[in-house]
Amino acid sequence: MAVPRELQSAIAPPAYPLSVGLALAALLALFLGRPWLAGLAFGLALANLAFFRNPRRVIPPGKHRVVSAGDGRVVEVAVLEKPDDFVGPARRIAVFLSVFNVHINRVPFSGKVRAVRRRGGRFLAAFRSGASERNVQVRLDIEGLDGVRVGVVQIAGLIARRIVCYSSVGGTLERGEPYGLICYGSRMEVYVPIESEICVGPGDRVRGGETVIAEVRS
Repeated sequence: MAVPRELQSAIAPPAYPLSVGLALAALLALFLGRPWLAGLAFGLALANLAFFRNPRRVIPPGKHRVVSAGDGRVVEVAVLEKPDDFVGPARRIAVFLSVFNVHINRVPFSGKVRAVRRRGGRFLAAFRSGASERNVQVRLDIEGLDGVRVGVVQIAGLIARRIVCYSSVGGTLERGEPYGLICYGSRMEVYVPIESEICVGPGDRVRGGETVIAEVRS
């Protein structure tokens, strides 16, 4: 799958409606003689643009490497004997994205999309473990080289209420390329086969598309 048009620019298009509205509000506040209010609105407009930034990333070589799906802090590395929706025992690597992180989501592993599943109905704080099972989320099941299965999950948070996923069943994804985003504060999870070598731990800072979080075995 080619990188979606919406994710090819330096700032993702969903940023513009709110930022333009805030900029107009700033101009109106200046016209009404409220410079402090104008400054606040203009600052929020810039912050919103920054939130949707889409920086270029250098994807590390190595076809067996799995990269982080998002920017943020690793909050969990867990072993799951019977993970929902994925084949066989797996390791789950969870990353919390604060409002200050880049929220463009990237493909962790090259392969074909075998399933896209939407589930959940809650909006718990994304750093809580309960968010993994209960929050609104979109899960991709990717089958890569030698039949290796890797899963990636976009999870909404307390503030984040909108998940955008441009991938569909049957599509082919390349490791490190953008495939979606979550609007404001969220959680990303990557599932890898249990025999994979994990390269990060809780507390580590990672960058989507660049940081190697695991290496799978053929």
